[in-house]
Amino acid sequence: MMLPELLYNAKAALGEGPAWDAKTQTLYWVDILEKRIYAGSKLFLQLDDFVGCLAPRKKDGGFIIAQRFGFWTFEPDTNKLITLAFPKGEPSNNRFNDGKCDPRGRFVAGTMDHNEQETSGSLYSLSVDGRLKKILKEVRISNGIAWSPDYKTMYFIDTPTREVKAFEYDIETGQIANPRVIITFPDTFGWPDGMTTDTNGNLWIAMWGGARITQWNPKGILLEQFGVPALNVTSCVFGGPDMNELFITSARVGMDAAMLKKYPQAGGVFHLATNITGMPTFEFGE
Repeated sequence: MMLPELLYNAKAALGEGPAWDAKTQTLYWVDILEKRIYAGSKLFLQLDDFVGCLAPRKKDGGFIIAQRFGFWTFEPDTNKLITLAFPKGEPSNNRFNDGKCDPRGRFVAGTMDHNEQETSGSLYSLSVDGRLKKILKEVRISNGIAWSPDYKTMYFIDTPTREVKAFEYDIETGQIANPRVIITFPDTFGWPDGMTTDTNGNLWIAMWGGARITQWNPKGILLEQFGVPALNVTSCVFGGPDMNELFITSARVGMDAAMLKKYPQAGGVFHLATNITGMPTFEFGE
């Protein structure tokens, strides 16, 4: 495999949430703090509040978006956002962070305390018919979500725990059960952030403060590390015509002049050619 290379020198404050739209062969990603959605290197949509994540829709194009306090769809024909749902009881200082669709088209996304102090976040599942349910609570920084190739396991990261948990996943109901810790990260690795899986069932995890992507098998054994020329690596997704290209987002927020001098490509989007087929970005809807 090659080393990750800079694809877009975006200088994003908090690049996150990469999603590959297979229909249009387009990489979409967000800059949470700048309230922006990008299509490749181009600004696609400027929003009026923090945007945590998005996923393509199966029908009619556009996206489903988790913005600060709830869920919207973006309609490409009218360039309008349409409200879908708002969680009840979310603290005013919370916001949505990472999320993605499950293999049945539900949108699973989590909230976090914007100041990263309180365990006030939750993980929500929004069904295609608009029903919203909380599937996990007492989360501090809701981050990476991914599914195994057989859809029987959902992986989840609450970043400050430095753990990846595996849950039994009921694909018919979207319910999770029986969590177990499969990875505990050493301090020297940084903090686990976003992640994806490949068709072999391995996990690819972005390391905030670790300047790397790590690859693990489902039993929690480290397989490989890939250095990224950005300190705060935030997430990754497979894409490309053959689904063997890894796209990696990063952030500049919180970095001082000395750190930016050491990592001038921080906030960029990076690309890694692999010999592995990745799991797709699942779409919202039936």
